[in-house]
Amino acid sequence: MADLKIPELALVVLVGPSGSGKSTFARKHFKPTEILSSDWCRGLVSDTENDLDVTNDAFEVLHFIARKRLGLGKLTVVDATNVQPEARKPLVALAREFHCLPVAIVLALPERVCHDRNAGRADRQFGAHVVRQQTQQMRRSIRRLKDEGFRHVFVLETADEVDAARVERQPLWNDRRQDHGPFDVIGDVHGCFDELRTLLDRLGYVVEPATDGAADDGAGSDVGDGGGGGRPVVPATGQCQAAGDETDAGVRTGGATVVRRRWRITKARRRDGGHEGLKGVRLAED
Repeated sequence: MADLKIPELALVVLVGPSGSGKSTFARKHFKPTEILSSDWCRGLVSDTENDLDVTNDAFEVLHFIARKRLGLGKLTVVDATNVQPEARKPLVALAREFHCLPVAIVLALPERVCHDRNAGRADRQFGAHVVRQQTQQMRRSIRRLKDEGFRHVFVLETADEVDAARVERQPLWNDRRQDHGPFDVIGDVHGCFDELRTLLDRLGYVVEPATDGAADDGAGSDVGDGGGGGRPVVPATGQCQAAGDETDAGVRTGGATVVRRRWRITKARRRDGGHEGLKGVRLAED
């Protein structure tokens, strides 16, 4: 079973020739209101979902609705062939405009499977050359999707893979709605390591010795045991929120840097302030 892990806020672009099962896949894994089908938009414009003469107008409608949904922070799924780069380019641009991640799910089923499925549909009576061309365009596109800007690309190559696939939505890294206070917001430490440690002690944080024997000598270098190293354990009553400016001209600026490097505070959240930027400190949150 393939787990397709996608962000909760994303523009999901289904890619595949006619008959690959995009609409069925969309209905199985997404809410009806999340799906924007090019056929449905053709119907809105002309009362006929297969009216290819209104394709441009239909995609204007599709992009308009997608823009409104992304603007409201709603996951949106585009159900169209999307086998050509020029069809995907405005969708990637739209996702970037609203700071959400573009995701491509490619249904790369064999051409014969698509032909057989279309043969059984009265609304898909077009020549075999159409599916052949779409399949070729899709195959040429697969390797370039990430270069086009798609952050996540999933390729399903058989009907069994499509049937077994499971879409799992994951919260964005900055979605902290599951966190509940109280919060201990600490900022403007400016390198005052000893004062920071005293404050954490008063708030109920317990500093455990560093397990790797490394600590801080107060000047920014890691030395043996007993300096400033260790692991603060968050008390049950709160969570530490570091508001920035942990380093600066304080007497133990190096020690404050090591707080960021070596103290892994469970459930802690932090952000850089202006002084971290000036010092060029860019240390990832653990």
